[in-house]
Amino acid sequence: MHIHILGICGTFMGGLALLARERGDTVSGSDANVYPPMSTQLAAAGITLMEGYEPAHLDPEPDLVVIGNALSRGNPAVEHVLNRGLPYVSGPQWLAEHVLRDRWVLGVAGTHGKTTTASLLAWLLEDAGLAPGFLIGGVPGNFGVSARLGAAPFFVVEADEYDTAFFDKRSKFVHYRPRTCILNNLEYDHADIFPDLAAIETQFHHLLRTVPGNGLVIRNGDDANLDRVLEQGCWTPVATFGAGAGNRWQAAADVEGEGFTVRLDGKAVGHVDWDIPGEHNRFNALAAMAAARHAGVPVAQACASLGRFAGVKRRMEVRGVEAGITVYDDFAHHPTAIETTLAGLRRRVGEAPIIAVLEPRSNTMRLGVHAERLVDALRIADRVLIYRPAGIAWDMTAIVQGLANADLFDDTAGIIDTIRQEASPGSHVLVMSNGGFENIHARLLDALREGTIRKRTPT
Repeated sequence: MHIHILGICGTFMGGLALLARERGDTVSGSDANVYPPMSTQLAAAGITLMEGYEPAHLDPEPDLVVIGNALSRGNPAVEHVLNRGLPYVSGPQWLAEHVLRDRWVLGVAGTHGKTTTASLLAWLLEDAGLAPGFLIGGVPGNFGVSARLGAAPFFVVEADEYDTAFFDKRSKFVHYRPRTCILNNLEYDHADIFPDLAAIETQFHHLLRTVPGNGLVIRNGDDANLDRVLEQGCWTPVATFGAGAGNRWQAAADVEGEGFTVRLDGKAVGHVDWDIPGEHNRFNALAAMAAARHAGVPVAQACASLGRFAGVKRRMEVRGVEAGITVYDDFAHHPTAIETTLAGLRRRVGEAPIIAVLEPRSNTMRLGVHAERLVDALRIADRVLIYRPAGIAWDMTAIVQGLANADLFDDTAGIIDTIRQEASPGSHVLVMSNGGFENIHARLLDALREGTIRKRTPT
């Protein structure tokens, strides 16, 4: 079967492309925004990638068109599909029908930590010899790809609450029907499609309606928003994790380093030696361990496996060190994620200077929904450099006024120049964006290496 994917370079749709290719399908795709790591994954898999959304990309006509949720009516390729009467489905529907059917699905949902937790869970199952399939919105270091079919029965999926497609406005995760369901946390996000937090809570309630009674819901026991979700109805046993005394799964951090003792029902059941920073990542690990235990992985095995976890690309990923200056890439784009990421880095580097670089790229950030929270989220950094994209819907000067150490920039070349002039050996530069950010990481490392500034790379 020939499948053409519209929006193929998104993390979810790119993962679908890899799964379809592994199934033996012929896969091609179109996208307007092409950047690593997804573009390199697709090329390595032998998948034909076309720039833009030209109707000519659908000639000869494929057997099926899979349409990503970033596309809407008016898109030339979408209009061509509809006018020609080509068969089409959403990505989540294709996944449910062609991959997840008859699998033990382990879904990871929540506003924050989905990618890291799903990567942790897939690795715990893999290291236990269970060879799971997975589809994750990032590239786990232990696998080098964001998706694979794996062996039956287990399949780990990052369960996103964003809508499915222009023709299916349900959250993507209602298609997956997980037997093991992790709820990491819940905050207001995706302001472009959800009017308020209550609307998101309703979608999470719909997710819980799909979890069977002989499954397991693993939830953050300290999250009041999740309390309201479960109060709407839950027909499945629940296991809790978190810092509160009533949680079944808890983590006691070591005095030094990032390791922690795992406590289950009040008893110490294992210890994890790893170097992944932050309390939020300890919670991610607890959730993954609880889910892996549901699939049959002993706690002791999981603790040992966590020590061999290789992280996730674009999650506090060290992109390089030049002139003694370390450059990180992180996907953080919500104030809570920004603050926890900075806090984790601060714990790791102590008093060393931290330069935070932020691109407010998500639809929610561009609308200014969380604008008032950004000042506090960024306070941990010693220096804050913020990119101001064209057409942003709010006045970003308020951030500069609230932070004495912050500046706004209308181009990435100015950010690189400022870092080159101000950073010193021992500094840590944390770049946060959920997009390609004009390849700023590589350009910055080149500038630090050469002691000069490269011209701005065209987008």
